[in-house]
Amino acid sequence: MRTYQLVLVLRPTLSDPEKKKITDLIKGWLKDVKIVKEDEWGKKPLSYKIKKEDSGFFLNYYLETDGVVPFDFEKRLLANEDVLRHLLVKSEIKNKKSKVEKTEKQAEEKPKAKPTVKKKETKTKKK
Repeated sequence: MRTYQLVLVLRPTLSDPEKKKITDLIKGWLKDVKIVKEDEWGKKPLSYKIKKEDSGFFLNYYLETDGVVPFDFEKRLLANEDVLRHLLVKSEIKNKKSKVEKTEKQAEEKPKAKPTVKKKETKTKKK
């Protein structure tokens, strides 16, 4: 099972029905991919202008699939004028969770050592 993270930056001037239409369109492109989690990060300022826009509306998706993301998915995102930027990366959410669980178990198994405290020696000046 492969997991991906998709971050989209949409034009901030889009109305709520237009945003809904675009998200439904993108979900339609990902019909064979399971959307595990969907977050709206809201409108945020951009570090630099993208397509003459100072801010953007951010969306974050976590995706799971047995295969790969459709071949033409990124081309479709690039062709859409309302998507300012996108980032699609392969993430390993499950592996990170298991590594965290392993380190927690190891920490519980190891006996805790008492910390040693060294006293500071103070030097006095002779007059």
